[in-house]
Amino acid sequence: MSGFGEYTRPPPPPGPLEYGGVKLVNDADHPFIAPGPGDIRGPCPALNTLANHGYISRNGIESPSNIVHAAMEGFNMNNDLAKFTCYAAFVVNGNLVTDLVSIGEKSAKTGPDPLDQPATIGGLNTHNVFEGDSSMTRADFYDGGDVETFNETLFQGFLEYSYRFGGGRYNLTAAGEYRYKRTQDGIETNPTFTIVAPRLFSAYSESVNPINLWVDGRQDDGQLRLDHARSFFEAARFPDDFHRAARPMSADNEAVVLSIHPIEPGANIAGVNTYTVDRNAPKLNDKCGIFEYHVNHTLRTLYPNPTGDLLDAIRANIHYFYTSVQARGCSEIFPYGRFEDGESNAYYAFPDYPEVELPEYGTFPYPPVEPLTYTDAPAPASAPAPVSTNVAPPAASATVPVTSTD
Repeated sequence: MSGFGEYTRPPPPPGPLEYGGVKLVNDADHPFIAPGPGDIRGPCPALNTLANHGYISRNGIESPSNIVHAAMEGFNMNNDLAKFTCYAAFVVNGNLVTDLVSIGEKSAKTGPDPLDQPATIGGLNTHNVFEGDSSMTRADFYDGGDVETFNETLFQGFLEYSYRFGGGRYNLTAAGEYRYKRTQDGIETNPTFTIVAPRLFSAYSESVNPINLWVDGRQDDGQLRLDHARSFFEAARFPDDFHRAARPMSADNEAVVLSIHPIEPGANIAGVNTYTVDRNAPKLNDKCGIFEYHVNHTLRTLYPNPTGDLLDAIRANIHYFYTSVQARGCSEIFPYGRFEDGESNAYYAFPDYPEVELPEYGTFPYPPVEPLTYTDAPAPASAPAPVSTNVAPPAASATVPVTSTD
């Protein structure tokens, strides 16, 4: 529902686009308009861009099904990835009864909080339920609590690593090195640093989405221009004449980024440099495990005993979340019980999606590339070499040091 009247079950997310190819998205129907007083923006530059161009509500309050459609229409994000990302965030940050979420700070515009539940309906700014540490261009929550403001110092690191490892473009090689650096920054400076599901997924998705979604579809080479990177990260604005990706894009090339410097999920447990691997947390390639962990651990912590309309909305949204991993062969789980249609379970029928028209050209995923010979500007000073992850834990802690398999 889009208002606060009588409850109706939230609608399912849309299926794939009927046309999944290159398309002008910075068009006359979607002009850039900077946010005005009262408009909300948050830690995700992609969502901020969609709001600034009117693909989602410009006030920053939107329903998950509309966000899924906007991510596909504006960026050509793969349908399953759009659903996985959106519903993973929505079920822990949004108002499940009103079917609304703030893309940034908590807002009364999403409706009243649930009674007698720990959930705060805090919007996407809420730390450590989806938003998390080691962002590429936003500070950690530990460093003052501001997780939504563009950080020029971090962006300069992004540029430095793009020059050093990408030859003046941001690509998978640069992504692997910079993700590793930001993880090490967290381990060494943030005593509360953690990177387990769902942040493990969103951190690596954040690393590859600029390559997959912000490279103009007519270019289609996995090499992000740095002026375009600044336009998205800082201004939340499509570059002039920007065309979306050449085909629906997944984030499966996150495995390439992880392989450059492998790391297992974990956290600092006793201050800085005490990173301990969490053996119970799912790894990045285990999307079924991430889905189950997020529902059975994070969501159930926020909603231990829902009833009535809230219970019905939770059941519906868990299913919508599940459809994002159904094609991977994951099992559906029912921690809050099934819908009232019983054993037939007709409500869970897989949607009859239309065929997707895909272009013939291009390949995906892009492999790591050798540093290119061209640059957009004189290269800045070289970044310091990445710090080894062989950190010796304090004697009193049973930590497992992070090791690189390079």
